[in-house]
Amino acid sequence: MPAEVIVLGSQHATPDVGAVVRERGLRGPIAIVRAGYQEREADDGALVAALGVPAVNLALHARASAVFADDPAFTAAYRDRQALLRHMQSCYRVRLEKTEDAARTIALRYFEPELLEGEDAVSVEQFRQLDANHVTRCEQVRTAFAALWHPTDRPTVARHRAELTALLAPVEALVIAGGHVASLHNRLELFDVLGLAAGKPIIAWGAGAMVLTDRIVLYHDYPPYGSDVAQVLDSGFGVAPGVVVMPDPSRRLNPDTGPAIARFARRMAPAVCVGMDLGARLDFVDGALVAGRGRHLRPDGGIDAAWTAAPVAPALLALGDSADEVPA
Repeated sequence: MPAEVIVLGSQHATPDVGAVVRERGLRGPIAIVRAGYQEREADDGALVAALGVPAVNLALHARASAVFADDPAFTAAYRDRQALLRHMQSCYRVRLEKTEDAARTIALRYFEPELLEGEDAVSVEQFRQLDANHVTRCEQVRTAFAALWHPTDRPTVARHRAELTALLAPVEALVIAGGHVASLHNRLELFDVLGLAAGKPIIAWGAGAMVLTDRIVLYHDYPPYGSDVAQVLDSGFGVAPGVVVMPDPSRRLNPDTGPAIARFARRMAPAVCVGMDLGARLDFVDGALVAGRGRHLRPDGGIDAAWTAAPVAPALLALGDSADEVPA
């Protein structure tokens, strides 16, 4: 686990990552990961300028493409794994949509408040069971694949890992940007980048922040198509534990859906659900949340736009206790 992880809000219009770099006294070089942008991975000029220090692009998407071109047997098995995960996600989403439809329909019934409260609790528990089962099955697929194929031991993967080790040796920190969350997660996993960068501070936002949490949660109240029900994609790397990171809530979250927000927050509990607009920030030290600010989705359906994480006493941090505020 890295000693320090800093999760930031949106970096689209006026990025503040450079201010964090200066605050931490980093002079570079800094390693950057833009694999979530896939073919646009190399377009890093704006990010390097925002950092304000020398940087090296790890080019994980390009490296993965080279691996897939050089190792046909591994590539075929990898694609089969990804197809299986996509099909599992599709089936899980169908079950979520039916559960969400039932929860919304029941919530509109003119029943006694006590009965509606109990029925809502049943809906939340159904969501939690679906989420837990899906994550467990995804982990089983990944574990079985790793046991059979030993990805990091494949010659072409090992060659790129050796190059990445050399690139990471002199850097002061690792910066992980956003983009396509599944692609980013898979490339970081393929090369075990967090393992290679062990002990170095990590700064991340968007999809880069999502993959660092315990569970990667997808949400969008205004989707261009399909259902708006939130879904768990997979387990994350767990170096920013105890939170659900929700990028761009100003564009993706409908603040006027109190019952839905309440169900979501209770569904994700005990994790703290935090909307991460520009200026939001979560600081982790040795896996404990020591400071934070953002838009907190409360279990009562409200949104605390001025939420701050409760500070952790040094004595508790030394004991390794969780720093979650435990409010979602």
